[in-house]
Amino acid sequence: MNLLLSNDDGIFALGIRTLANTLAVAGHQVTVVCPDRERSATGHGLTLHKPIRADVVESVFHPSVKAWACSGTPSDCVKLGLGALLDTPPDLVLSGINHGANLGTDVLYSGTVSAAMEGAIEGIPSIAFSLTSYSSQFFQPAADFAQLLVEHLEKSPLSQPILLNVNVPPVAAEEIAGVTFTRQGVRRYLDWFEKRVDPRGKTYYWLAGEAVEDAAQPEMVFAALPSKSGTDLEWLNLLSTDVQAIRHNYITITPLQYNLTCAAGLADLREWKLNFNNKSGS
Repeated sequence: MNLLLSNDDGIFALGIRTLANTLAVAGHQVTVVCPDRERSATGHGLTLHKPIRADVVESVFHPSVKAWACSGTPSDCVKLGLGALLDTPPDLVLSGINHGANLGTDVLYSGTVSAAMEGAIEGIPSIAFSLTSYSSQFFQPAADFAQLLVEHLEKSPLSQPILLNVNVPPVAAEEIAGVTFTRQGVRRYLDWFEKRVDPRGKTYYWLAGEAVEDAAQPEMVFAALPSKSGTDLEWLNLLSTDVQAIRHNYITITPLQYNLTCAAGLADLREWKLNFNNKSGS
């Protein structure tokens, strides 16, 4: 398959190198367009007020991989790849493997997820891959699963260009409990700003904090999806969340979309009675 890869950890990160080389050795046509430095937590930011530069990168990846280092954000990288660097559209856009989890509400800030989402916006099925540890350097199980998932999608393509958000536990392959499909959980943070003073007497702040994950839930069965009965919302609520499942060493796959409309909220708003008349003289 023709694959476009990006990330938010930068062109020299071990995660992107492991992913690109694994897929290239498997025979896929791999193009890499990544930020020239770390761009974590940039969300879906775009560069609009200065030029974007891209330089060819050699001797980092498998010889068959074409690679560019881009001065912009992760979303810039995918936009540039699709609009200027690739001769033909890719079959898939892949982002990662991120060094750290992208679970629950992390996806709203994640440059990794945003890079993949840019592909979905352009009508190309996309996957974001994350290793749920900042300390582990063992990306190969996640890369091997990425290869398996790409081969599956080659045989059974997605019916629509959605984004699959994949999180892989930082354990050896034999310790992975399986693969489960999940809904997006909640992973809020207790944030605080550490106030400091620089050598010139100017005050500055460091954002710090810690994750507050889902409250503990009853044990759930991850081996298979619940049978689809009742309304879609009821069925969805039976699924484990990505935050819950990763605790049990499952690889999680969560389908995401860029349409953030709250369907339940629209249903509530139908009951509102609002009248506004701003005609002059009324």
